Amino acid sequence: MLRAAPLLLSAVLMSLGACSGEQAPRAATPSQGHASQADFGTLRVYYNLLPTLAMNESVARSYGVQRSAGQALLVVALRQRNGAEDQPVEGNVTATATDLSGRQQQIVLRTVKTGTYTDHVGSVQISDHDTLRFAVQVAAAGDNGTLRFERGF
Repeated sequence: MLRAAPLLLSAVLMSLGACSGEQAPRAATPSQGHASQADFGTLRVYYNLLPTLAMNESVARSYGVQRSAGQALLVVALRQRNGAEDQPVEGNVTATATDLSGRQQQIVLRTVKTGTYTDHVGSVQISDHDTLRFAVQVAAAGDNGTLRFERGF
């Protein structure tokens, strides 16, 4: 049995080397986030969460955020559905993020004007291999609801 151990170890190491397909290691690239939407009555909510490193400098500047490996930006836009057109609507947005260990972050949201539209934006602390669950409460034009979604980094 002792003679077979080196042979077995060699076979395992050779098979692991084949897993890379002889490719050189590559640097990780930041995720772009996943834009989503939800409807509550006539209120349409667009939301996105993206690592700030995935934002280009001009977009980060327009939202007033510093690009950082440990930070993501939550963007929530409220619109009033009116047929085929979405119209800007003022409203209230609050949000929390909870990691898998139960640690909760209250996300401080502020409004940013982009033309006739208003976005609600807030920063959340992230770390590698982290999964966060979000609860975003929205209210506008007599409609309200709670968005729940999860993102991994």
